[in-house]
Amino acid sequence: MPGSNINLAVVGATGAVGNQMIGCLAERNFPLQSLKLLASARSAGRILRFKGDSVPVEELTENSFQGVHIAVFSAGAGTSKTFAPIAVKAGCVVVDNSSAWRMDPEVPLVVPEVNSHAIAGYKKKGIIANPNCSTIQLVVPISAIHKEVGVKRIVVSTYQAVSGTGKKAIDELLDQTRSIINFLDYKIKVYPHRIAFNCLPHIDVFLDNGYTKEEMKMVNETRKILEAPSIGVTATTVRVPVFFGHSESVNIETHEHITAEKVKTLLEGTPGVKLVDDPQKSIYPLATDAAGQDLILVGRIREDESIPNGINMWIVADNIRKGAATNAIQIAEVLEKEYL
Repeated sequence: MPGSNINLAVVGATGAVGNQMIGCLAERNFPLQSLKLLASARSAGRILRFKGDSVPVEELTENSFQGVHIAVFSAGAGTSKTFAPIAVKAGCVVVDNSSAWRMDPEVPLVVPEVNSHAIAGYKKKGIIANPNCSTIQLVVPISAIHKEVGVKRIVVSTYQAVSGTGKKAIDELLDQTRSIINFLDYKIKVYPHRIAFNCLPHIDVFLDNGYTKEEMKMVNETRKILEAPSIGVTATTVRVPVFFGHSESVNIETHEHITAEKVKTLLEGTPGVKLVDDPQKSIYPLATDAAGQDLILVGRIREDESIPNGINMWIVADNIRKGAATNAIQIAEVLEKEYL
């Protein structure tokens, strides 16, 4: 029923991403008939605002999804594994922001600007997965180049904001910074080392191959979204003392030669991308500029002089918005318009 109003639930509504999902629904005027906000028992009863109205947070239970058309989850993999099948059984389509379902072959992994056609695959399991934040901002510009000349290999190093870890990490960076500039002792709780005035080449747990789980997410998710299992992808992910906005240094090797100018022209016409590339005037993507908006900023585009078919670029996006909340709501919009 395209154009019909939707009963939608946000699971994990009181978290940073869940809260931004609520904001995105309002900003984008999603056609809601009703909005249900769900969270753990300790958050039940809190009041959140939506378009000027007060909406109470309800406890997430097995009976939460009756009459709900779409449930957007941002409450962690454990919660998603438990409650997503329950929601599907109640007649819901689940859009899940956790890592729980991303690599399930029966669950589409979607960035709407890249592979919205894959959303149709939700019918197999009733679930659509939202990719990792660092993957989302990578694949949108890469996809445009891949369609033009074919991408053979991707080397990416990320510089990821603490908001990707959550509110406790934001507070820790703020508290450590205050302590250090005032010559006071600081506490280390969230990360294994001090994050203030530091860079940690460690996001998520280390695996037997020496990579972190975050790095392997980027490898596997990129291949799945681009529907290109043969693309070589290698990643190094780094946590940096920035509050909002992930940055990425990206080197790609293409099958056919493409100039930097041609890449710029391609990206200027790519939905969701903003070209920010005039380095002679110190104009290039910055985390401070990306924060608070949904566009993926791309710049420092130049040919890699060490190989025949190489391109370097710098990609920045708001990890809470396009890297999580906005992408999920964009998926819900396609569902509402084309499938429900």
